[in-house]
Amino acid sequence: MAYIHTFLFGIYPYIALSVLALGSIFRYDREPYTWRSGSSQLLRRKQLMWGSVLFHVGVLFIFAGHFVGLLTPIWVFDALGVSHEAKQILAVVAGGIAGVMAIIGASLLAHRRVFDPRVRASSRPTDTLIIILLWVQLLLGLSSIPVSLQHIDGHEMVKFMNWAQGIFTFNPEASSYITDASIIFKMHIFLGLTIFLLFPFTRLVHMLSAPVRYIWRPGYQVVRERNHTAQSSHMRIPAE
Repeated sequence: MAYIHTFLFGIYPYIALSVLALGSIFRYDREPYTWRSGSSQLLRRKQLMWGSVLFHVGVLFIFAGHFVGLLTPIWVFDALGVSHEAKQILAVVAGGIAGVMAIIGASLLAHRRVFDPRVRASSRPTDTLIIILLWVQLLLGLSSIPVSLQHIDGHEMVKFMNWAQGIFTFNPEASSYITDASIIFKMHIFLGLTIFLLFPFTRLVHMLSAPVRYIWRPGYQVVRERNHTAQSSHMRIPAE
């Protein structure tokens, strides 16, 4: 079991993050026109709008919260006077609200993709797989809240901070920080890493398409020919 734990939380993170980075770059370089959300936007537009807004806003806050909460050095929180308990309460409340928003949105999107024959016909198997995995991941995150409330002092949260920062600083002992963590957290981490691994091969890459496209696109200028416009305006339509 120790070897499995070390692989899942000490080696697998590097595999998943490497595939995420290199796979996204390779796909954008070789298949830039596949960086889109798909062609089903005109089907069930109202359900798509509500599901998309709730899901994307919720996930945005969740991702930002995880990024700041896990990767900010502990001494920074200490310097700002933010206790572990206060950070834990903020994570539970804010994460809970964002998680509920995201899972409602994901439910609407999953229902639309699975039960609407027209949307299902225009979907690839990976489209359905990834939305289901995201839904399960959100459910695991919400299910971890009762466990977090049992450790409101923030001691358990510090373990995950040390683990995440250990991964990014290439600490070979990073996995040891969460050896005795609850299974719900381990499942949440493993599935999150798996979603990162699958990211470049799904339509999730459209989340990166807007900033990349507008940063790197070449500038252009529209030029009109005045003579041609003037001639066109004086053209007569012959009577039938």
